[in-house]
Amino acid sequence: MKYEVLIFDADDTLFDFKKSESYAIEKAMKDFNIAYDKSVHIPLYHKVNHDIWKEFEQGNMTQEELKSERFRRFFDILGLNDDPVSFSKTYMKYLGNASFLYEKSETIVKKLSNTHRLAIITNGLTEVQENRISKSDIAHYFEEIVISESVKLSKPNPEIFSYTLGKMNHHDKNSVLMIGDSLTSDIKGGAIFGIDTCWYNPRKSANPFGFAPTYEIHDLNSIADIVYLTLNRVL
Repeated sequence: MKYEVLIFDADDTLFDFKKSESYAIEKAMKDFNIAYDKSVHIPLYHKVNHDIWKEFEQGNMTQEELKSERFRRFFDILGLNDDPVSFSKTYMKYLGNASFLYEKSETIVKKLSNTHRLAIITNGLTEVQENRISKSDIAHYFEEIVISESVKLSKPNPEIFSYTLGKMNHHDKNSVLMIGDSLTSDIKGGAIFGIDTCWYNPRKSANPFGFAPTYEIHDLNSIADIVYLTLNRVL
């Protein structure tokens, strides 16, 4: 099998989103004169945000609701009375300017762009993702950057994969590989759509679900091993 199109997830696959979140939380809390404690606030926010995005993936919340609801819950736990809507706007302003690539991302993306067509599909907020991704050093390597809020579709809905490939005028599912860190959005979505999937699992986490990716990697560079092995088999 020869892969022609590689679809990447953005955050926690190519971009260090946790670093971006930490930066934005610290800046926003200082703007609101809230005493900041990294050891308390960052783990708590990661937990709240992770849970609320899961609710979104399951269709139990809209992205518009998500924006402020996560901070309402965050403040409730901390016993704070600050306005979650205003805080959300400040947080997203800082988050949109926090574009941190993983160390190996640019090298591997540049290499793959020489032989493959590349796209990004991200479950994210338009005002945040457009700025973070478009201003990054790797943006120009991707033919399409599809943001869930912009197209009103999100992973694991297979329609977002169909939309992306339609934009690329590519219709052969057998030559498409989805690469991402989330089993419940990237891998499940790709599997439902009917394309091969590659789970980027740097922490070597267990897979608790009843579905498996086509490939599992623990290092970004291993993507090249997969796509060039299949390429050489065809050649």
